[in-house]
Amino acid sequence: PRPGDRHGTARPGPGAHAPPFFSPLAGQLSVEDAAAMVLCKPKVLPLKSVSLEKLEKLQRAALEAARPPEGTPPP
Repeated sequence: PRPGDRHGTARPGPGAHAPPFFSPLAGQLSVEDAAAMVLCKPKVLPLKSVSLEKLEKLQRAALEAARPPEGTPPP
């Protein structure tokens, strides 16, 4: 680095091409915020719903009530 240079960067000489000046206050400023997928904890769902289990229980009870008791001869 040359003496007087900051951060060890050399300035371009008189014949070198300098980068264009950029001012964020001149012109339009565009900020794009892309929506990212947010993954949440999976919910554990029962294989059978509570209402379906209740219906099956009622159906089994109705079938057992309609069945003749064991030990009685068939008609």
